[in-house]
Parts: sequence; structure tokens; C-alpha cells
Amino acid sequence: MLFDKYKLPLLIVSFSSIVLFSGCSEKSRTISYYTSNSNSKVYKDIPKEKIRNSKAMHRATMRPYKIAGKWYYPTLAKVGDVQRGIASWYGPNFHAKKTSNGEVYNMYAMTAAHKTLPMNTMVKVDNLDNGKSTIVRINDRGPFVSGRIIDLSNKAAHDIDMVGRGTANVKVTVLGFHAKIAKTKQEKAETATVGKYYVQVGAFRRAEGAQITKRKFEMILEDRYNVIIKEGVYSGQPINRVWVSGFRSEEEARDFKKNNDLNTAMIIAE
Repeated sequence: MLFDKYKLPLLIVSFSSIVLFSGCSEKSRTISYYTSNSNSKVYKDIPKEKIRNSKAMHRATMRPYKIAGKWYYPTLAKVGDVQRGIASWYGPNFHAKKTSNGEVYNMYAMTAAHKTLPMNTMVKVDNLDNGKSTIVRINDRGPFVSGRIIDLSNKAAHDIDMVGRGTANVKVTVLGFHAKIAKTKQEKAETATVGKYYVQVGAFRRAEGAQITKRKFEMILEDRYNVIIKEGVYSGQPINRVWVSGFRSEEEARDFKKNNDLNTAMIIAE
């Protein structure tokens, strides 16, 4: 996929010998790939994929990023969220290079790239053209082509029989997070906990002032968002901050500020 300032450097591999190509699967310890070098095929084994998952990684991969002049805003997701659009796939040209979350891309693993879903989100991809489906884990960003919503690994693309055509009309459904599929009622009610956004609409020394502002925004919002009071200390004195919560991206929080003329309000990310 494309890389920018939020992503890790590309993996640079030097080839000193030619190794015979062998078939591979997810169960094998190593996989092989090829690339062109002076009109010949060069093959190299790489270790099986290693899943990266940490708070620091999620903070980094959920930051807004810019590709070809356009800003993208990674968002939180809920189990059951559905998107429809066009899927594509990527393979040898990106094989063994770094993905956006720092893993090594393995075109034989069940992974995919998405522009905004949290890393390690598990999704089901239904090929609406032939009825076939597959399950993949998000570990990269892309595809940065209009209309396309997901870029599948070579293996996942084979699963839904779209390699020959290159693209397919698909439905993408969120199944779970952090490399697991939600099964229990509690897991199915989860939202990806990789970051939260709030808009601070007031700060008061006295709790009464915070309560009045809280009630005011509760009446305006009509349950579209939650309004909470965060107690704290500022300059050695108690402070009561009024936050509007429930935003699933920084972009949504910015739109809320703009639409409600809250030019001086602050966006808080946790």
C-alpha cells in the first residue's frame, strides 16, 4: 500500500542468492515470494506473519493521515457495522514490505487494508457477484482509489474468486476486534476501544455551572450524544469540565463543532 509520515519505513531486502520457489500456505513456517531483478526471478523466504497489537500502535494508526492531498480519519467501529463498495487485492509487489501497523505483509495470510477501520478489526467480506465470502483481519491502510473500500490479500481474494477480475462488489461486516471474532452478547455489543473523542463545551470552578451547561446540551442533543462532567484540578483548584461524548472519529467531532457554532470548543482525544 502507499506509505506516508504515519507509517513505518518500507522493509529493504537485499538478495544475494536465488532460491527455488515453493508453494506455501498459512500453516507453513515460512512463505516465499518473488520479484523481478535484471529480468530474472528472485525468491526469498520470510517468517510467518506476527500480529502487532498495543496501545501505542493503535494510537499511531488512528491518527488522521493524508494521501495525495486528501485527509483520512480512522474511526471507531461497532460489531455489526456494514459497508458496501468495491474490493480489490494486492500481492507480490507489496509482499514482505511493512504494512501500516508495522507488520510484514504476507500475501498468503488472511489480512486486508482499509482506510479507516481500527487495526486488528475482524471483518467478513461477502462477494456480492458470486455469493462467496471470507474473513480477514485489518492490518494495513488503503485502497486509495475512489469507490474501493477494502484491499484483500492474495489468499483472501482467491477465497472469494476475484483474482482474475481484480475487483468485486462486496459487503464488509465487522465481526470483532483485536484479532478475535465476537461470539458472546457482550463481545457483540463492543466498540473498538482504540481511542475516544470528546468536545469540551465548558469548564467551571463551581459544579453548579457545569450541571446547568450539561442539562442545556442534553436538551439540544436529544440523545444523539452523551454529555458528561469530568472533574479535575487546574492551577491547584477544582475544575468541572463538560464534555460531549460519543464521537467515533476526530472528523465527526469537528463537524459537531462546526454545525453548532462551537468555534472555541476543544476536541479531546483519549
